[in-house]
Order: sequence, then C-alpha cells, then structure tokens
Amino acid sequence: MATSPETEHPVKAFGYAARDTSGTLSPLTFSRRATGEKDVRFKVLYCGICHSDLHFIKNEWGFTTYPVTPGHEIVGIVTEVGSKVEKFKIGDKVGVGCLVGSCRSCENCDIDFEQYCPKQVLTYGVPNFDGTKTYGGYSDHMVSDEHFVLRWPENLPLDAGAPLLCAGITTYSPLRYFGLDKPGMKIGVVGLGGLGHVAVKMAKAFGAEVTVFSTTPAKKQESLVGLKADHFIVSKDEKEMQSVAGTLDGIIDTVSATHPIAPLLNALKAQGKLVLVGAPEKPLEVAAFSLIMGRKIVGGSNIGGLKETQEMLDFAAKHGITADVEVIPIDYVNTAMERLLKSDVRYRFVIDVANSLKAE
Repeated sequence: MATSPETEHPVKAFGYAARDTSGTLSPLTFSRRATGEKDVRFKVLYCGICHSDLHFIKNEWGFTTYPVTPGHEIVGIVTEVGSKVEKFKIGDKVGVGCLVGSCRSCENCDIDFEQYCPKQVLTYGVPNFDGTKTYGGYSDHMVSDEHFVLRWPENLPLDAGAPLLCAGITTYSPLRYFGLDKPGMKIGVVGLGGLGHVAVKMAKAFGAEVTVFSTTPAKKQESLVGLKADHFIVSKDEKEMQSVAGTLDGIIDTVSATHPIAPLLNALKAQGKLVLVGAPEKPLEVAAFSLIMGRKIVGGSNIGGLKETQEMLDFAAKHGITADVEVIPIDYVNTAMERLLKSDVRYRFVIDVANSLKAE
C-alpha cells in the first residue's frame, strides 16, 4: 500500500493542496524529511502565486499527481540547519525558487545551469531523489539542500520580493545571457503581466530604452508612468507596429497565449534577438526569410541557475526592483486563482503564509 503524504517523512507539515483537476485548494496535512547534514529548514513567511501553479493544479500540462501543494516563490526565516551547512544560520532570511534538486555533476550543473539539468527536481509536484514527492510553498515550512537555498538581501522586501524567485530570474536571465543588458540598448517587452512588468524594471535598471507591446491600450499609462517604460505600442495596430520596424536590439516575449511573432521579428534590427519566456500552446510560425534577411534569432530561456538567481536578487536589491503585488491570506487562494485566470491582478498575488496559515 502507498505511503500517505502525512506519514512518508518524520516531520509534520501543513499547507494547502489540490486533490483533483478542479484545482480547488484546501488544507492538507503532510510531512517533510528530517533535516539532513546539508539541509536548511525554514519557516515560510510569504509565497508568490505563479501562473504555473494554476496550470499545475489543474493538470493542464498532463503530469500532475495529486495531492499537489504548489508554490515556488518562497521566502522565509531559517529555523534549523544541518551539521555540514556552511552558508546559513538560524535566523537568516532565505528564499527558494523553482528548483530544489539537480544531479550536480552533468555538463549543465558544472556551469551553474541547474535549470537545464535532465535530472532537475522541481520545488513541488515531482519525485525527489528519494522517491517521495516535493511539496511547495503554500505551506508552513520548507526543507532544502543548502545549494538550492538563496541568501535574501537585507534591503529587499520579503513580500514584494518573493515573485522575483520566478518572474525576476525568468526575465533577468535572458537579458544577461543574450547580451541585452548593455546601457543604451533598445529592448522590447511583449505582454504586461507578472513577467512583463518585472522585465520592464530589469531592462530599465540595465539602462535600456524600453518599449512595451500590449494588446490592451488601457495599459499605456501604467507602462509609461507607473513602470517608466519609454514607449508603448498597441501590438494589434499595424501603423504603430510599423513605426518601430527595425529599431530594437532585442525583445523579451512573456506572452503565453497564441500570438503572431512575424510583426515582432519585423521590429528587430539586423542581428536582433527575440527571446521567448512565455509558452504558447500552439507551435509558432516563423518565415525563414524573416530571420535570414536580418540574421535574426528566435530563442528561449527558462529561469536561471542558482548562482545567477543569487546575482539577480542582489541586482534587484541594489536597484530597488520588486514585483507589484497584492498580498492575500491563504484562505483567499481559490478566489485568487479565479482572478488570475481572468488576468485580474496587478501583477502578482503573494500569500501571507505566516500570518494566515494555521494548522488544523
């Protein structure tokens, strides 16, 4: 008989979990492993809600096993450390993002690209190396190998900083890797949601001239005044799109809905780069000549390794970058998911776990 979530490990834990494809979240008692010699255990203070959480709890990607406790934008305070932990002590503020494990020996791990390790362990909903399932940050505490725990900068707010552990690194990493981080570069950001608004802030902090592309004209003021973008283009307006033809060094495309990319490629200069961080369901159509005639590149990027994620947190703290958040109690989480589905949030929900999650 299969071991229950409550009894597979020795340390009792409590959180919210979905139990079927309805995605409805409700209280769950489960368990976490004892603190190993290289482990850090911490009390969860805040956890951001990522759109991936919504996909996962509804099994929209086809590999969810229930029950599943989501959450991979987790910040908290250390309560216990293993005997061989070197980087952390009790009382430290820490974060855990999308990964809690990797093989640590493959070619990708060797160059600090753990996010591309074929044996990576996601923070929730997948088998860990011991065969038990991972549970995320919609819970009272976490335990992780110290390699996957991040030092929290002292001047970075915990609540508004939590989403940086996914949205922040997802947008920072491609700007850095594809060389779009130089002052004076002209960078486009497609979509102004949880990822997009952070992408604007990151690009501005690198000294870029930023153009926001959105299908929603009402977001113009928000982009130009609230986020200090330099230009705003309604992507459905052919005249506006033509006005930026051949002007951009790079574009970060955060949109997960199906959308045409030919007009975006047209906005790039020669040698320009279109980097996808959103994941539309349908395959993209790319005309070969739209790439060949300008030696343009369509690429993709997925979060970042642990070294780069720490670098991103320190960069965000230095430049005052946080997500725009709505802080909620955990018993509001199902309503938050409904609102997220309708894009009714500016721009990220963050659960106040410590003050609202009470074990039954």
